[in-house]
Amino acid sequence: MKFKNLTGNSILALAAITTLSLSGCQEKIPEELPNILWLTSEDNSPLLGCYGDEFATTPNLDNLASEGFLYTHAYANAPVCAPARNTIITGIYSSSGGNQHMRSYYPKSEVVKTYPEFLREAGYYCTNNVKTDYNTESIDPNLIWDESSRDAHYKNRAPGQPFFAVFNTTISHESSLHDSIPDEQLRHSPNEVPIPPHHPATPAMKHDWAQYYDKVEDMDAWIGGKLQELEDAGLAENTIVFYYGDHGGVLARSKRYVYETGTHVPFIVRIPEKYKYLFPEKEPGTKVSRLISFVDLAPTLLSIAGIEIPDFMQGSAFLGKQKTEDPQYAYMFRGRMDERYDMSRAVRDQKFRYIRNYMPYRIYGQHLEYLWRAPSIRSWEQAYLNGECNATQSIFWETKPVEELYDTENDPWEINNLAGEPAYAEVLERMRAANRDWVSRIKDTGFIPEADRLDRAGETPMYDYMRSGNIDLEAIIDAAEIATLGEAENLTTLQSYLKNDESAIRFWGATGLLILGNEAAPAKGDLMTLLNDESDNVVTIAAEALYNLGEKEAAKMALLSVLENPNEFARCHALNAIDCIEEKSPEIINSVINMIKTSPEMTRNRYDLRAARWLVEKWGLNPADYEFEFDW
Repeated sequence: MKFKNLTGNSILALAAITTLSLSGCQEKIPEELPNILWLTSEDNSPLLGCYGDEFATTPNLDNLASEGFLYTHAYANAPVCAPARNTIITGIYSSSGGNQHMRSYYPKSEVVKTYPEFLREAGYYCTNNVKTDYNTESIDPNLIWDESSRDAHYKNRAPGQPFFAVFNTTISHESSLHDSIPDEQLRHSPNEVPIPPHHPATPAMKHDWAQYYDKVEDMDAWIGGKLQELEDAGLAENTIVFYYGDHGGVLARSKRYVYETGTHVPFIVRIPEKYKYLFPEKEPGTKVSRLISFVDLAPTLLSIAGIEIPDFMQGSAFLGKQKTEDPQYAYMFRGRMDERYDMSRAVRDQKFRYIRNYMPYRIYGQHLEYLWRAPSIRSWEQAYLNGECNATQSIFWETKPVEELYDTENDPWEINNLAGEPAYAEVLERMRAANRDWVSRIKDTGFIPEADRLDRAGETPMYDYMRSGNIDLEAIIDAAEIATLGEAENLTTLQSYLKNDESAIRFWGATGLLILGNEAAPAKGDLMTLLNDESDNVVTIAAEALYNLGEKEAAKMALLSVLENPNEFARCHALNAIDCIEEKSPEIINSVINMIKTSPEMTRNRYDLRAARWLVEKWGLNPADYEFEFDW
């Protein structure tokens, strides 16, 4: 072999895939490993010509689809970048590893190994240009890649060495809408851009949609340049090309939300004739309807390279010798988005999307500092406050139902919730069961509140902690499922949860009482006992429930105690509650100000400080009057 790092196991793996049965005959497989090029763009729903969008200008991707295979049902498991990338690099759902909260940096289990490490052991030269953002401090890009930098390139490999190379562009990232381009400079007309039914057609909304289409066109040109570079190097006939968007986006109700608009991504694979044994369909230029999601990418890469897929990986290979039967479902999750807590899980089959909201007491449109930088969402919020939104456009500013069910074929924008329709009861029950099976099977860490997790697991990776035998996850999930239904008939059960030895069950019991509102009045005494709970997450949720039941002073004092907790995520949770109950007494204001002034660091990724900043702005305070500044 001309290339280095090819181990004995790699040679055996190559030998194992030298023949493959296709349609009853034996087909010769090339002895050399294929090169693999990944081209990824950020914040892209499949708004491309090849996906039927007639307003889009995407000639390069349209041509790539004509030469390859276009996947019609490809999904990001998380609708935001860092948890999505964590899922991709590890081959496990980040909600299973404890990394689903946006930029939370919890440790990765040593059981879980990243896919570049496997590929390098098989002889691949692996480069990443340049995005990492893996949502954990346990993955050092300099250790898992041959090179991870702005200069990383497959051309730097040893002669004859196969390469795996990632090139990522931020051209279409959400931040591309933060600075508005004048209308007259846009290539896509704001007056002609199609507006989805959940968005009001405000001037800012139309402008941002048109500007986004311009950015997608620019991204397409970047793709064309990378493909031409491959062609000029004489490598196109030996290289499998993948293109995909890292999640949906970018206008409000897409990125960060487990709808089609947030999770459905463009996904195209071009496979040279030399490697036609990998074709998912008979001929290039066809569409593939198989459900795939990001958790499938790592096992698929190993399958292509002839590496045995390890047991810890939770996805299924959709190419190569280890390709599985088409799955029935794809799964998605939503956790804390920056400074705002939320929790949703979603299940998608070929036709329907099911969503389970575990925090239905929060509105969809919680204020998020980064999201609110776009003029479009500010205009949407103002239109709602002015009474200018119709019923569909107003849903975003209201609390959520506990369950959502959409017929995505007939309702592509997911407007008509079928969860309460008798005709869809069987579908609802089937997909509800699929969600429950999934969160149990992967040992979903989201059912334990974030600050509580830190207190109980410490430096132990959550993936390991959940498999340690020290937690009865099924009982916790049962409590969450019952509590979030919001049914008064469960009052006695919820009260019993408050006395449970497991803090997560107490948390869900208090959550259920918060959802019940005034119907939880008989449980006030039990809730009061939780204001001194050892878990600050329990204290916060109980305080919010009691505040709404009229026990404002006791609730306020409990929240003040949480703000003194050194755990920033306990404080962030409490600040979320303070915002939602709209408490702004002098004691609360002084406590928030003191928290800011005594903070050892004033950085954007301190999400308790982001939440505090929002309260300061909402209260109309001048930071200079309190002798501090937000210099972000």
